[in-house]
Amino acid sequence: MHSQIRKIVEELRSELLGLSHSIHADPETAFEEHKAVAFQKELLEKHGFKVETPLCDLPTAYRASFPRKKEGPVVAFIAEYDALRDIGHACGHNIIASVAAGAAIALSKAVAELPGEILVIGSPAEESGGGKVLLVERGAFRNVDFAMMIHPGTENLYGRGGIAATHVDVEFFGRASHAVEPRKGINALTSMIEYFNSLNGLRQTWDKGHVLTGIITNGGKAPNVVPDYTSASFVPRSPTKQGLLLILEDMERAARSAAMLTGAEYTMKYDVVYAERHPNIVLGERFRDNMAQLGETAVFADARIPLGSSDIGNVSLELPTIHEYIAIADDSTTSHSDRFREAAVSPRGDEAVLIGAKALAMTAWDVFSDSELREKAIAEYREKVLPFRS
Repeated sequence: MHSQIRKIVEELRSELLGLSHSIHADPETAFEEHKAVAFQKELLEKHGFKVETPLCDLPTAYRASFPRKKEGPVVAFIAEYDALRDIGHACGHNIIASVAAGAAIALSKAVAELPGEILVIGSPAEESGGGKVLLVERGAFRNVDFAMMIHPGTENLYGRGGIAATHVDVEFFGRASHAVEPRKGINALTSMIEYFNSLNGLRQTWDKGHVLTGIITNGGKAPNVVPDYTSASFVPRSPTKQGLLLILEDMERAARSAAMLTGAEYTMKYDVVYAERHPNIVLGERFRDNMAQLGETAVFADARIPLGSSDIGNVSLELPTIHEYIAIADDSTTSHSDRFREAAVSPRGDEAVLIGAKALAMTAWDVFSDSELREKAIAEYREKVLPFRS
């Protein structure tokens, strides 16, 4: 079956690379990915998939399903396809979408009566907006048993985690007055400075791994006017969503205190919370073995490498999930750069589409055909992930 999957992916080469290049050539940012969805929908429907879009009230989300022939597990390949503002597909999401579609189509053609169901879940707004956070909350993964996706990078990796993060905007509202009559005003900048000082004092009470970065985005209009408005933006990060929520409680309490100091009012606006990522190592090791069949070496992620954040973490809290990496450039190339954008449609990037589609489809077939593998993956999820869901 693995050999058949590899053969079919090669037969799909021109269509999959055409999809990747089309998405790359017409970059669309969060929740605006209408053309990218149309490209994927056309290809998946051509090969017998039923595509539902919008999904969960998200206009650029979709769910593609292949007619079920036999009862069995439900495996979802996850597609991403949003671009970065100003620099396009410098994170290579065109590759992610093409791998997901390719894996699903290849598996559907390789098995006459698949013992389960194949899905492709199209997820918008990973870079900002948390498409998967919203899809999880609205039930898109409720009946899915396993989730799989590939991300381009500079190494072939499996088992790489991620940390929880969100974005917070804070505003203080005071009353303006001339600086020579400060008692007639309410100094919003004083509250903002006190807020930063309070947060710096609170850091020592946080557990290891908690990080808060922030900037003042508006500090006032003129030095001889008591500022009536100030604003700041922050990105708190934590090893877990549970820890992140504690940081947010501290931030709220500090803002309330800083406002009371001067008599100002305040607001805090929270973005969606990207949860930490829990990679399923049982499935990851099978992906590694399948990469070896393709002549590729995938290594376990080095725990010393700084971790980023992604909304796939919210999916991994719900069900066994893998989010593995395939190299499209050497390690001197950083993601979210012009060089990485160019690599996403380079010959190496194109080969990554085919390798990723083969490896994911082969791993999914192993899930469908190997009940012991499924049991071990589920057991790992229940033991290592479920305690973090509260």
